[in-house]
Amino acid sequence: MHALEGVRVLDLGTYLAGPFCATVLGEFGAEIIKVERPGSGDNLRRFGSDTECGDTLVWLSEARNKRSVTLNLADPRGRELLGELIQVADVVIENFRPGVMERWGFGFAEIQALNPRAILLRVSAYGQEGPYRDRPGFARVAHGFSGIAYLAGEPDGPPVTPGSTSLADYMTGLYGVVGVLLALRAREATGRGQCVDLALYESIFRALDEIAPAYQRTGFVRERMGADTVNVVPHSHYRTADGLWIAIACSNDEMFARLATAMSRPELATPERFGPKAARLAARDEVNRLVAEWAGDLTRGEALDRCHRAEVPAGPVNSIADIFADPQYRERGTLVTVDSRIGPLTIPGVIPNLSGTPGEIRWLGAELGEHTDDVLAGLLHRDTAEIAELRDSGVI
Repeated sequence: MHALEGVRVLDLGTYLAGPFCATVLGEFGAEIIKVERPGSGDNLRRFGSDTECGDTLVWLSEARNKRSVTLNLADPRGRELLGELIQVADVVIENFRPGVMERWGFGFAEIQALNPRAILLRVSAYGQEGPYRDRPGFARVAHGFSGIAYLAGEPDGPPVTPGSTSLADYMTGLYGVVGVLLALRAREATGRGQCVDLALYESIFRALDEIAPAYQRTGFVRERMGADTVNVVPHSHYRTADGLWIAIACSNDEMFARLATAMSRPELATPERFGPKAARLAARDEVNRLVAEWAGDLTRGEALDRCHRAEVPAGPVNSIADIFADPQYRERGTLVTVDSRIGPLTIPGVIPNLSGTPGEIRWLGAELGEHTDDVLAGLLHRDTAEIAELRDSGVI
């Protein structure tokens, strides 16, 4: 049994944020019906590295466990079929600009009229309200608007996007999962669905620790600090003698004392030197220099071994090649290899790990419209002749 077995989700979204929510729900047993445009499908099929099957690596990985159905929502008959699907769904996910669903006749009020138990997840750049609600946006824009891009980069360099990834899409998708699960739980008590409204920038802004209260109380504007952390030191990246990097995180005085021992410099952690956090913060550059000089005289393996023996929180700054070679990733199933339309493909595994109802990857991204006939026949009771006529008419 899977935790979300029996939950049916209509994934109407494009690209990543809304669809990633559906992906996670599908990993834990929800039935995901991915609704796409006939002919072209979701733009995510062409976002990322191309493959010989015509869809990208991003699509094959992130459209896992989804059944692909094509519907032309510009056609009244396509909208009629979508309305019927909504009537048998538990969750509807969309990430269009505000107003698009309403123009099709599927705003939240209309969805509630069709199916009072349906939950609608709406993801957009700026949310359903506010002066910017109609503006388009992607993760890159959300990183800037949320404040994280301003903080990312070296002090004397330009703002950068963290990791060159679609972080806002993934984080917003995860908050979408939280919202859907909360709404499902509330529905058990009320019998009714509700609308979950998310803006791309909000999930990133929520993760910026004390930046808002610090500014409100003192006017402090945090600036770019490279790999450093604003409130503690040493808490950064340090290059080793073999040209590799390690991350060290000393978040309190005790951890720094253990690092000083690992460095064979216990006097550094005395009250007269850098033992108190305030003293380390006041001498940030000197503390970082001392740690960097120590790490720079050792290989990465040697430096990490000394940190681990002293119980100092430290680890490698991994490339993807390092990750593929790491036994922790293999043992945890953080990387899994799954058959796909282009052969065995190694992808990120399912998280979190549940002991009783674990998630599962049953298949990777489907061909466009691969499950249209099955869904129309099985859920909407259309016969073969009508399905053929809908296809000839361009409805599917």
